[in-house]
Amino acid sequence: MAEPCTVRDLAARIGQTVTIRGWLTHYRSSGRIRFLVLRDGTGVVQTVVKAEAAELAGVESWEQIGQESSLIVTGQVHRDARAPVGVEVEVRAVQVLAATHEYPITPKEHGVDFLMDHRHLWIRSPRQAAILRLRSIIVQAIRGFLDSHGFVVADPPIITPTPAEGSTTLFAIDYFGEPAYLSQSGQLYMEALALALGRVYSFGPTFRAEKSKTRRHLTEFWMIEPEMAFCEFEENLVWQEQLVEHIAQQVLLRALGELNALQRPLAPLENIRTPFPRITYDEALVRLAQLGMPIAWGEDLGAPHETALANQFDCPVFVTHFPTHLKAFYMQPEPTRPEVVRAADLLAPEGYGEIIGGSQRIHDLSLLESRMAEHGLDASSYAWYLDLRRYGTVPHSGFGLGLERLVAWFGGLDHVRETTPFARTLNRVWP
Repeated sequence: MAEPCTVRDLAARIGQTVTIRGWLTHYRSSGRIRFLVLRDGTGVVQTVVKAEAAELAGVESWEQIGQESSLIVTGQVHRDARAPVGVEVEVRAVQVLAATHEYPITPKEHGVDFLMDHRHLWIRSPRQAAILRLRSIIVQAIRGFLDSHGFVVADPPIITPTPAEGSTTLFAIDYFGEPAYLSQSGQLYMEALALALGRVYSFGPTFRAEKSKTRRHLTEFWMIEPEMAFCEFEENLVWQEQLVEHIAQQVLLRALGELNALQRPLAPLENIRTPFPRITYDEALVRLAQLGMPIAWGEDLGAPHETALANQFDCPVFVTHFPTHLKAFYMQPEPTRPEVVRAADLLAPEGYGEIIGGSQRIHDLSLLESRMAEHGLDASSYAWYLDLRRYGTVPHSGFGLGLERLVAWFGGLDHVRETTPFARTLNRVWP
């Protein structure tokens, strides 16, 4: 048997005999010539079996090889400019490891529920594989940016004794007889880590028990949460826009194949250039009124409002200085206007909504205690968090970036359920 080779590397092996290990995606015959299309996780290649020249092992006839049968194929690599990878392989031997019959997912149309029930198989399809590769490239870009700018990756706990956000979206668990919750956000712990390490970030799963059925929501999703000591509101916005611009540049550089497979127009991603436009919450309300979508001051922006605002720009836009009562207890009020906070949501264009939420955090102990009392929070449950203000407090800021929404936006996808290998939604916890 020849040395194993991946489909991705075949173009460098013209004229050589190689072995490819993968799965059959298509099989057809034309007279005495057979065509076997293989995928191996790195790409897809067509192989050609001429007459009866190839050895067949593992089954008695070619017709016994069905879609997604696992194969080891040995043959010679030939240049073929018409092929997606620029080559085809003339087969000399095929070993069938496992012959598959009646594969559930066929080229015909399937409903969403059927595909999600078969998600463990659906992820083998070219489109879903392209989405997951795009996700991987985005993850690498995020880590690369933060690592190169001196951020330390540090992981907060997933099981927490108190909520970081509102108490209505918590998944409660029994922790050896004591109440505990799956984390909505690692932010409170990241603040502690920032006061120890300067610039930090976490990258992990978070959980929201929101009874939402929109295309933007999952109950389990991954979030990137940078936190920075000695960082105030304006600097925080700069970090956010620079990170998003860097991700876009890396995607355009490294994921063109995936974007093409998803038929994603590139212009919206090419428009992601800093600085991003900024409007205040007050300005947003004026714009919405002009669009015939008036809301009263103090009401939160819903998905239609976010979409309408973002559609006025060809790149992401910050909405800043939300009413204090709309945001979490730890957000720093604007000193000259305490009814609003130094917080911002970054809205993506094309209807994808908020992808980043961030703020400057309250660093004054008495103000934080006052805000906690307004929210009806038990100070004793947050004693360790209050200690951060007692011992060496400094201005600090951070933000949370939702990975799945970002992947959906960059990939031009209709729903976030395709952006993660196994989505958890309001009505789905299987497979």
